[in-house]
Amino acid sequence: MTANGRESEIHPLYGLLANAPFVERATALQYNYTDEELSMLHYVEGDADAMAAALGEIEAAFDFAIERVDDDRFYAYLRGHNTGSVDSMFGPLSASGIVVVPPIVYHPDGSVTTSFFGPDEEFQPVIDRAPEPLEITIEAVGGLESTAGVDARLSDRQRTAIRAALELGYYEVPREANQADVARAMDCSPSTAAEHLQKAEASLVRSFLGT
Repeated sequence: MTANGRESEIHPLYGLLANAPFVERATALQYNYTDEELSMLHYVEGDADAMAAALGEIEAAFDFAIERVDDDRFYAYLRGHNTGSVDSMFGPLSASGIVVVPPIVYHPDGSVTTSFFGPDEEFQPVIDRAPEPLEITIEAVGGLESTAGVDARLSDRQRTAIRAALELGYYEVPREANQADVARAMDCSPSTAAEHLQKAEASLVRSFLGT
């Protein structure tokens, strides 16, 4: 989904998250839409002070809260009045059987990707009613498994491998552990540990890239 640089015409908050120079990466974790307002919880990598200052200047943003993770990462709760374009976008969704499956990921080029699930015949009417200048493109079609969160896509052993690798320092730079160390923690062979790590990492990367 993209508005080709005209995201602010959909909603000022959308324009801010998609195009602000102080936002390096943003992901909407959850949202709530009503007839009058839209509330969203975001995880953001960027400048929290600049974000707070910009939000204070947006008339449509009547409530917000920022909680820092560290100097470059923070959570942002944004609550704003709906615009006609927001109603045109979310109204048909809320009236349909389609489910939006977070996260909603903002990309550096201003485009946004997420997953949906619902009856096939209800997708096209929702797409047809997308407001100008929004463009919606279906990138892939799959079943329920393709919409699952990344944690649901990992097997128990893959999750154990990733957790052990993280705790041992396998992902530190420089590395503080190797696959043999992970294998000992899992009580398996190095080749088995390597396989679990590779499959888990592939699922994590696919989830991060929205594929």
